[in-house]
Amino acid sequence: MKERIESILRLLKKKGVSYADIRIVDRVKENITTENLKVQSISNSRSKGVGIRVVLNGSLGFASTQDLSLMEETALKALEIAKASRVLQNESINLAPKDVVVDNYKTPIEIDPFTVCKSEKIKLLINAEKTMREEATLVKTNGTMDFQKEEKIFADTDGSYITQLLYESGAGIEASAKNEHDVQKRSYPNSFRGNHATAGYEYISSLDLIGNAKRVGKEAEMIVNAEECPSGYYDIVIDSSQLALQIHESIGHPIELDRVFGTEVSLAGKSFLNESMINENFKYGSEHVTVIADATIPKGLGSYGYDDDGVKGQKTTIIDKGIFKNFITSRDTAVKINQASNGTNRADGWQKLPIIRMSNINLMPGDKEFDELIGGIKDGLYLCTNKSWSIDDLRINFQFACEVAYEIKNGKLTGKLYKNPIYTGITPEFWGSCDGVCNEKYWTLFGIPNCGKGEPMQHGHVGHGSSPTRFRNVKVGVKDVK
Repeated sequence: MKERIESILRLLKKKGVSYADIRIVDRVKENITTENLKVQSISNSRSKGVGIRVVLNGSLGFASTQDLSLMEETALKALEIAKASRVLQNESINLAPKDVVVDNYKTPIEIDPFTVCKSEKIKLLINAEKTMREEATLVKTNGTMDFQKEEKIFADTDGSYITQLLYESGAGIEASAKNEHDVQKRSYPNSFRGNHATAGYEYISSLDLIGNAKRVGKEAEMIVNAEECPSGYYDIVIDSSQLALQIHESIGHPIELDRVFGTEVSLAGKSFLNESMINENFKYGSEHVTVIADATIPKGLGSYGYDDDGVKGQKTTIIDKGIFKNFITSRDTAVKINQASNGTNRADGWQKLPIIRMSNINLMPGDKEFDELIGGIKDGLYLCTNKSWSIDDLRINFQFACEVAYEIKNGKLTGKLYKNPIYTGITPEFWGSCDGVCNEKYWTLFGIPNCGKGEPMQHGHVGHGSSPTRFRNVKVGVKDVK
């Protein structure tokens, strides 16, 4: 295969391309869902193919196929597309320099999840469902498991040849309760199919689904019978599961440099940032807010060896004590701000063009104990686990709904909880209101496997780490309040 790939790259160079790469991806997936103590679905799939990019006289061409015997024909098709692209092209494509790399990378795992029998996986989910029901009357229980193995080969005309073997594992449980007026749910370890990591089956054991199931079931029943969350301006603490999505939507997406330049607009919007802000000491948040993009952290769902430009995964400081410092970039965007790519150009499979995707965008831990964070609030709320979200096309105005809010009075959690908590804000003002972050003991990494971006749609797998964090004077609820 290596000889074939290198032969095709030599052919493309003879045809005059300034750059070309070949990316072969073989992806295997398994998804299991249980509901009400029965298997609802089991899905196994495999997709293998090749995508080929070329740059000819500043124009891009891309073609792909599932038939690896047609790689040469596909390469020539990409070349013809590059020629045709020149008719409509507004500006030439240039690429930031990068290192030539010959390497291989493998996700560190202990147990290959595809060697574990389905019956064992199903038994764990069913037992977790049973445990959720032990002390609660529930209308529905669910369990999910998701696994992925991806073998990748990347080679380019610069001389790089990189192989990667990437594993992902994830699971979650959910309980739903109802009364005559309402239905509410509680999830663990996160909503929308739980938590996910670059890891093996050992990660499923570490989630301790059964150990948390009884609490999840009881809380679902408590939430449905709870009072509606009050409206007003409150000091709040946000837990790591909800903060993962807050970081994702109001930091992760705005710092994607393709949004800033307008190549990502019609589907999910642009960004309120501009390229000059990295040199203007733009205040993104308070001094408590330090954010790192890190593709190297163990178990992060956005961790990998190399991106799909062949650039090594790395750590980049995005916000340093509240001051905006960097975007996440690809080779063709980084060159426009006179930087090298920081290795965040990734495609969803062999048949898609790479686009800028988050790696692990992490809020770094502070120095607070959880009791200190709560203790600094006279009248407030502790918000946990996302239920829904909305954010505008520039990533400025947002609204998030959570599964539950716990009441804080005089520096203590009272034990009372509320349903349907909603909070809203304006991105820089919200992060500017942060005045405390729990220390590394409370820091948790969450994986989001369904980040939609691009046309046609691509689903990115990204991660966000954080500790519980305190924000002052945040608007809660949708009623008009003074």
